[in-house]
Amino acid sequence: MSTNEKRQAGEAAIRYVEDGAIIGVGTGSTVAYFIDALADLKDRIQGAVSSSEQSTAHLKRVGIPVLDLNATGKLTLYVDGADECDSHKRLIKGGGAALTREKIIAEASDQFVCIIDSSKLVNLLGKFPLPIEVIPMARSLVGREIVKRGGNPVWRDGVVTDNGNWVIDVHGWQIADPVGLENDLNQIPGIVTVGLFARRPANVVLVGDKVL
Repeated sequence: MSTNEKRQAGEAAIRYVEDGAIIGVGTGSTVAYFIDALADLKDRIQGAVSSSEQSTAHLKRVGIPVLDLNATGKLTLYVDGADECDSHKRLIKGGGAALTREKIIAEASDQFVCIIDSSKLVNLLGKFPLPIEVIPMARSLVGREIVKRGGNPVWRDGVVTDNGNWVIDVHGWQIADPVGLENDLNQIPGIVTVGLFARRPANVVLVGDKVL
């Protein structure tokens, strides 16, 4: 993991920001560098839509207005990190437990720029445990369904999402068909969001200051 690459990626994403835009902003340590860089442009943008309480606090701290997605409508740009990224720009996200809001903002954006360091690049998704946000009462049900699919579900005990839900991390999957698995898991009652960003992958991936 390279702190320098994270900083480079966060700063490089600024070149995708257009004057007058409302920017979708993700969550995590790499995104924090993007927010710091975005602060220098705060007079040129309308504001940001945030994926987490953590990012909301950071944006407000540097003087960037935080807006409601219901009021903004479609966004031109979303910038966020990832826990894993394959060569097709498909991602695993949710290590910070903000996956639901992140997926909503990604879906609402024309362009998704993913900012990572080189340690996040993989040939096959799944080495990083796949986060799944679940309604609390469905934790055991979802866990049994995951076991049927060959996964090892581990409840992230003590973690409550910004939406008031729980997170299950699935170990032991080598995900050869990310889109198929994402679609399959989305049919299980009680699952709020799956941390696979495969049906809607990133449009651009910055590894440090280089485009993947």
